[in-house]
Amino acid sequence: MPVLNRIAAFADDMAAWRRHLHRHPELGLDCPETAAFAAALLRGFGVDALHEGLGRTGLVALIHGRAPGPAVLLRADMDALPIEEATGAPHASAVPGRMHACGHDGHTAMLLGAARYLCETRAFAGTAVIMIQPGEETSAGCLRMIEDGLLDLAPVREAYALHSLPGAPVGAFVTAPGPVMAACDTFTIRFRGQGGHAAYPHETRDPILPAAACVTALQSVPARDRDPLRGCVLGVSQIHGGTTDNVVPDTAWINGTIRTFDKAVRARVHARIAEVAQGIAASFGTAAEVEIETGYPATVNDPARTAFAVSVAREVSGLVVDDAPPEMGAEDFAFLLDRVPGCYLFVGNGDTAGLHQAGYDFDDEAAPAGASLLARLVERALPLEG
Repeated sequence: MPVLNRIAAFADDMAAWRRHLHRHPELGLDCPETAAFAAALLRGFGVDALHEGLGRTGLVALIHGRAPGPAVLLRADMDALPIEEATGAPHASAVPGRMHACGHDGHTAMLLGAARYLCETRAFAGTAVIMIQPGEETSAGCLRMIEDGLLDLAPVREAYALHSLPGAPVGAFVTAPGPVMAACDTFTIRFRGQGGHAAYPHETRDPILPAAACVTALQSVPARDRDPLRGCVLGVSQIHGGTTDNVVPDTAWINGTIRTFDKAVRARVHARIAEVAQGIAASFGTAAEVEIETGYPATVNDPARTAFAVSVAREVSGLVVDDAPPEMGAEDFAFLLDRVPGCYLFVGNGDTAGLHQAGYDFDDEAAPAGASLLARLVERALPLEG
């Protein structure tokens, strides 16, 4: 079965919603105008309950089917990015320095389209949970909504989300069982020595030396401290120290990112960063303070739910990839998949600029396929008897 006829019939409405959202981007957890726009539409569709203000500005709508049963959660994100738009589109951002460069406007429009269809048809036994979250990019909005009681609102049995994918054909679906996106952590190492005159280095304990040595030594961690078949990125992206040419500073620091898929690898990398930094610092007569900020966990698709989602995707599209390699980017839908089995899928956006680029724009031609998949996931997961 291709795109649902009813959803195809209001494709222009989804495009209009999406372009409105694109012109009015909001950042982080503070998306009140976006949330109000979506809430007004959901009320107009006739949802059975609407909960606002989860995770500060997140929305959860409940749509009951024709018979009782468990709940299936569908999620979209709605926050934008602090990027100056360069698309030149008629619907380009009206807010300087902000734009929807990751497709969240399209994700929200697709989910609103699915919600409209499900409210009209209700051809399922149970509850569709429509989740629209802020703060996916940097603020763990998904986790904040969970902490605010998201999973107490309905007996959620499984969860699904869609994300735009530039480079894949419009309307294609791409996913895989197991890890699809990496965990993302940040490390900062501060080296403390004894500053002084650069002409008399023997009277100092130069922190620049251990900082520089640590940049290269840390590369031994992914190269030698984990199974090479279990992915890991450990990258130093900042190094700072000193203020002028003739002064040895008291401190220097480096900072970077850690990307992993496996929890054991993640823990091992964290431990080894501290061991390497402190060992190097001691060898130079300095001290090291290591801070690791734990971020999003890995996004791990449940194999059974992924097989189910792939089967439904094939009802909607003739282009489905079910063995995509994992990506080193991170996604806070991972917090939900840590608690509820489900599947994270990508929908093709065509030959466009990449995500997080000033020239990116969501292709509205992808919305009917995405909305149809989301709606069908509910109907197939919660079938009516007879």
